[in-house]
Amino acid sequence: MTTTLTLDTHIMPAASLGPDNPLPSLGGCLPYRLQNLYNRDRKPRAFKSAVLENDFLRATFLPELGGRLWSLIHKPSGRELLYCNPVFQPGALAVCNAWFSGGVEWNCCTGGHTPLTCSPLFAARVAGPNGTPILRLYEFERKLKVPYQLDVMLPDNSPWLFVRVKLTNPTAQPLEMYWWSNIAVPETPDLRVLAPADGALRWSYDGKMDRIPMPYDSERNDFSYPVNSPGSADFFWDIPQKQRKWEAALDGEGRGLIHASTAALSGRKLFVWGMGPGGRHWQEFLSVPGQPYIEIQGGLMPTQGQKLPMAQGSEIAWVEAYGLMEADPKLVHGADWNVAWRDVDDRLERLMPSGTLDRALTEMAPTSLRAPDEMLFRGSGWGALEDKRRGQAGEAPMHSEALVFDDYSLGPDQAPWLELLRRGALPESDAPVSWMTQVEWQALLENARKKNWLTHLHLGVIYYQAGHVDRARKAWDESLALRPSAWAWRCLAMAERHDKRLVEAADLWLKSYRIMPGLAPLAVECCQSLIDAGRSGEMLALLDEMPDDVRRTGRISLLEAKAALATDDLERVEAILYDATLTVANVFEGELSLSDTWYGLHEKRLAKATGIAIDDALRERVKKEFPPPKNLDFRMAAVKKK
Repeated sequence: MTTTLTLDTHIMPAASLGPDNPLPSLGGCLPYRLQNLYNRDRKPRAFKSAVLENDFLRATFLPELGGRLWSLIHKPSGRELLYCNPVFQPGALAVCNAWFSGGVEWNCCTGGHTPLTCSPLFAARVAGPNGTPILRLYEFERKLKVPYQLDVMLPDNSPWLFVRVKLTNPTAQPLEMYWWSNIAVPETPDLRVLAPADGALRWSYDGKMDRIPMPYDSERNDFSYPVNSPGSADFFWDIPQKQRKWEAALDGEGRGLIHASTAALSGRKLFVWGMGPGGRHWQEFLSVPGQPYIEIQGGLMPTQGQKLPMAQGSEIAWVEAYGLMEADPKLVHGADWNVAWRDVDDRLERLMPSGTLDRALTEMAPTSLRAPDEMLFRGSGWGALEDKRRGQAGEAPMHSEALVFDDYSLGPDQAPWLELLRRGALPESDAPVSWMTQVEWQALLENARKKNWLTHLHLGVIYYQAGHVDRARKAWDESLALRPSAWAWRCLAMAERHDKRLVEAADLWLKSYRIMPGLAPLAVECCQSLIDAGRSGEMLALLDEMPDDVRRTGRISLLEAKAALATDDLERVEAILYDATLTVANVFEGELSLSDTWYGLHEKRLAKATGIAIDDALRERVKKEFPPPKNLDFRMAAVKKK
């Protein structure tokens, strides 16, 4: 069959993502809003999808969820090459908090999981070489103020899916670019991950980075098999510069996904959750029991702690290929590491000779500049707003005609900023609807013909994010002088905490909370501030006046347990932690609050029962004798054996 690009729906049980958190994430993901109000109540939901298909492959993309490549089926064998999560369940692992596992995630611009991983991207149809349909995915990234573009092509009769990625720097200064394609594949006992490298840098989530020769570490553990890793770990492959860049995840029969690219995507990584109880729990927390996975990843730099410098006006592009690898299982799983990966390397050369991807990079270049033939889905209105700002300022466009950021994409989030652009002042409103950090908008706010309380509130946020805390305080004070608001009190509380004035910060948080007691994230911040200020008793009293829907959230229950522990109300702590239904939906990656509170409870119980002071020896005893229950265990570091 000739290649087709069709629109469809993908139905799966899905938790609600919830509304964006309206509070500005000062020092965090601004100008984006946090997405941390999701739940774990899954109901069937139909997600919009775009499907590229030929005789060999069927590739399903989810434009509403960061353009995620959700499924890649090898049709002759019926094999799913990716880990296709049976559910949509957000968890707190991304820049804006919400993240979900499965498929291939396109992580652009900022370190970690992209701010847009749970947000819509633009999707368009473009006619490629010989009329082959190309799926174009793109957006405007607000932190770096750059557009990014993926052109996905599945040629007729091709067993390979090609993804051409293009990043540009249209700003007036150099910047540092980040990109990692994170590819989830099923974890099985016989799965081996191979790459053309004799060693890797290992990050073990306990603060340690070491280099290990592959595949064995000093204890003769073969870490090319993910099930041999006791805890969560990153393995950054040390691939020689001139070596072809690829990574493969192959089962006991030597079959599985291989990911290859042109040289620009030089980094390769293996991520494993590990076999510890916390890693196993994370797997189920993000999916359902019996669905473990690992990730193979490709990036612009050797490790994820590095970024690629991009000069003003520069561009970088590369091509990635995804397909089925079938290698000799005896060699792939043999004792000789070099023989194993070289067999895959040789087979890749026969299936897709060197130079194929370089030619694809060149041949797809003219198409990457063409305007779309049909708009399929629209993303945010921020690109359209930036186009209008640039046009009014007499600046050059930030992109070619290939990326259409039209007025149809503009919505309520952009409305006040359009008003500022067109009329020279922000409209009066009862609450902010979105945030800005871009310096050009700072100038527009500072030069506004009329400044209201919102103008000063926004200026304070911009100043704070730029590191000018004193200027931010002054702006928020000016906002309060015009109109007292929970927003400004809360921002001033953040400034007090920045200066480690925890008592004063708690007082301001209380002022803010009492104006908006129904806003759950504000209640969480207020409760945490009281605990931090040594006022746990006051925090517990506050619960009695809290609205029921806020009071019942898992995060508030955890804070109640922490405050009760601080006030030695151990029975109250026990009642919370021994409740098997306790769930903190937005527990974040690396967070140990649940297990630490559990340990704290048993340290105090044991100290009280034995008359022994709480010291390092008692803490170690507690960790051995009182392992946390599964629902409280999110430890990613390897658990020490008894």
